[in-house]
Amino acid sequence: MPITKEPKLISGNANLSLAKGIARRMSMHRGVNTQLVDTRVERFNDGEIFVEVFENVRGEDMFIIQPTSNPANDNLMELLIMSDALRRSSASRTTAVIPYFGYARQDRRTKARTPISAKLVANMIVGAGIERVLTMDLHAAQIQGFFDIPVDNLYASPLFALDIMKQFADRLSDVMIISPDVGGVARARELAKRINAPLAIVDKRREKPGEIAEMTVIGNVEGKCCIIVDDICDTAGTLCKAAEVIMENGASEVHSYISHGVLSGPAVERITKSVMKSLVITDSIEASESTRAAPNIRVLPTAPLFAQAILNIWNGTSVSSLFDADMLEPIYEGIF
Repeated sequence: MPITKEPKLISGNANLSLAKGIARRMSMHRGVNTQLVDTRVERFNDGEIFVEVFENVRGEDMFIIQPTSNPANDNLMELLIMSDALRRSSASRTTAVIPYFGYARQDRRTKARTPISAKLVANMIVGAGIERVLTMDLHAAQIQGFFDIPVDNLYASPLFALDIMKQFADRLSDVMIISPDVGGVARARELAKRINAPLAIVDKRREKPGEIAEMTVIGNVEGKCCIIVDDICDTAGTLCKAAEVIMENGASEVHSYISHGVLSGPAVERITKSVMKSLVITDSIEASESTRAAPNIRVLPTAPLFAQAILNIWNGTSVSSLFDADMLEPIYEGIF
């Protein structure tokens, strides 16, 4: 087997701009020009996906950059078919870089006769020949255990901490971190510890999926600059309602930091018209034109984080070192 001289990146159609950004950052880090492997990923008239790799990948350490965001099924199939193409082309190792892991919200059986789709997707990924997964802010940490291969789960929390300390530098003492539900307390507490801020919780009760019956703020938010922290914002109904309730309880202003901006349906319009002063998301999912045009939505780049994580995996060094904001600060120098 030939010795691998450098990592090789390949991308599907889900988030090409992020893939190109990762390639640029790796070029900067290494002083060696890194380009995406020349690939054709297209669809036949009946919707079937076809992949052709135009470069030799025999014995190479391959990284497929492909979030499984909307359309989740198409992007997932692209990932699986690309992996199969690389395996049949004798790639040495294939790592799936999945900035946003679709189907993660179906991580357990909530009632009788329902699937655990996250486990099914994990089985499909392993069966396609992928030997390692790199992702960010899994909706449920136990999903790592669904895989029989190594899974590196990065966190947006250090990135958010850096941004908050810059954006709110003159009023950090007034900042309070808010968990929009009881299930997200651990995530919110982690960020609160990083910036030494107090924590409050919005307790919500649902009558049925997609409908919120009641919301209550647990904690004193009066006069505070509140920052809601969550991993996913889909239709933004819960987020905007939580912001309203927090303002009704006396907060001076409300901002939100969300790892994955799914922002489907009326989400962007809701956010634009909401009481939130700003919503900060990452580019784990490619932002739509309406998202980019929204006056109160800002996108943080994850390319420096993923580029360094890929290099650490390739070099066989620690990925968990990137959980520390002090390690990320030099990587993001000039961005914040």
